[in-house]
Amino acid sequence: MNALTSVKSSNVLPSELVSRFDLYPENKRRPVNKTLFKNDYFQLTYNVREDSMALSSRGDLVYSAIPYDTARNYIQRAAIQYLLHPEEVQRYIESHKTNLEKYLMLSIFQVMNKRVDKDSAEVVQAYNAIFEQPLFMIQILGRLLQHDETGPLSANLPGKFLFTENVKTGISGYISEFLNFVVQLTHALPITTDGKNIQLLETAVQTHLFDEHTMYKRLTFDSDIQPALALLPQEVKQTIEESMLVTKESVPANNKPLLRSEYGKELSEIRKNYVAHSTDPNKLMKYFENVHSTENTNLVNVVSDMHTIDGKFPFTNNHFNILVGDISDSHVENEDIRGIYVLGNHELVDVLPDSRYKKGEQWDKWRPFFEEHWFKVLLVNPDESWYLLPPGDHVYYEVVKGEVEKRFPRVNLLNNSSLVHNGIRYIGLTIPVAQVRRKKQQQRFILKTLKELLAEDYEIPTVIVSHAPLFNELSMLSPKSNAYNKEYVCTEPEIELLFEQYNILGAVHGHHHIPPSSGRFKKVIFAGKELFVVCSIYSSMNTGFDLMSLIDSSRGYNGN
Repeated sequence: MNALTSVKSSNVLPSELVSRFDLYPENKRRPVNKTLFKNDYFQLTYNVREDSMALSSRGDLVYSAIPYDTARNYIQRAAIQYLLHPEEVQRYIESHKTNLEKYLMLSIFQVMNKRVDKDSAEVVQAYNAIFEQPLFMIQILGRLLQHDETGPLSANLPGKFLFTENVKTGISGYISEFLNFVVQLTHALPITTDGKNIQLLETAVQTHLFDEHTMYKRLTFDSDIQPALALLPQEVKQTIEESMLVTKESVPANNKPLLRSEYGKELSEIRKNYVAHSTDPNKLMKYFENVHSTENTNLVNVVSDMHTIDGKFPFTNNHFNILVGDISDSHVENEDIRGIYVLGNHELVDVLPDSRYKKGEQWDKWRPFFEEHWFKVLLVNPDESWYLLPPGDHVYYEVVKGEVEKRFPRVNLLNNSSLVHNGIRYIGLTIPVAQVRRKKQQQRFILKTLKELLAEDYEIPTVIVSHAPLFNELSMLSPKSNAYNKEYVCTEPEIELLFEQYNILGAVHGHHHIPPSSGRFKKVIFAGKELFVVCSIYSSMNTGFDLMSLIDSSRGYNGN
């Protein structure tokens, strides 16, 4: 089974959904993952232990014949968006014409070994073909969403951008079955989905999933999808229309997708011999245009992990910014940005002189650290040094703070300090990485620093900001992620007691590079109270997250 998405249900399943467990015999032998709904190729399961729902494809269905194709979630979301507003989808694609032309030129070269320009007949024909095939158009939207969020694509471009090559990938068949399933699902059960996240409809309304912080619109049983159906191939349209009449059981699919049982051997051979020829997206950014606005108007704007490499700030915001580390990898300076800043691990290298000969006055302030093992590793191989770093109260971080403040004169760098802005106290903790191997030492630092900064003011609304999360309970990292470490949990009762005693609203962090479309915030229960957790990673279509709505809702306001 290939898991596509999983999200907390936020409450116990309604009795009418629990009763569905009896419809599927396999639930008798499954104590945890219960089937709620399925058809030939997809299913919705409920995890009893975690109170979460997951939409997944079933074993025989192949999403893509392109090995290591990472766009499935983006394409699923694109499919939902096409169902809900096909005209907006076309406008979005058209706004990316310049970048699409580059992709098409590269794709044609890879197939024909022929260099063409953007005005050539080959590129014009390939571009027009996008809008002639709705299922291909959905894929192009998905690829562009991935491009905008994670950077330019480079591997197997013909299969992704040329219709003539794409027909061999099987993705169109996957999309038709996915559309069929989600329409069946939303007409059979009270759920809503954007193609990735899935939640009970009643709960989604209660938790404001339909507000401005939702990047993608969601499909429900009463969504108007008729304009999109009129554009889809007749056989897909007919299957979906039949699905709309279904309440409990599935309708057999008319379009047969790529199945592992039929093509498994060939697909294995392709994967085994596949050479991706992929390139780091950061190295390709200069060849593409950012078609999105760089102006951000969030009143309290949270952003992290920009890893800026061109020496310039990639967006403007004239309000209050919370910069949650790993902002620069290129000595960025900005005299206009206002707000607060906490250190990430990349700042620890970015502030160092360009010369690695360790001579001259520029190195004077760093000489006290020359004999430290972690500093020696930091200079030679930063990626190998992160988990050797000293705890967050080390004098090194104060030196780094001084260097960063020179570049951002209107920003307050909170190196284990606090600042009050518009009645909210922000506490900035220096946690560049999660020190799992020295968890006790790091949590002693967290406890000591929080006690000092919280002091005697129990009532002021407080937000805790750190680059890496304090511990798993206040992290947005999925337990299924390779970066997740189950040992990094809060085992310090005194930290929990502080959260109980003080008016702490939530935590803000970055570090794990969770894509914005995977969710930029969640609500958790910790120390007997509800807290928000925000992780706002920068992308060209997401220059930050406005924290004000979460602050207002946590304080009991209506946001007006």
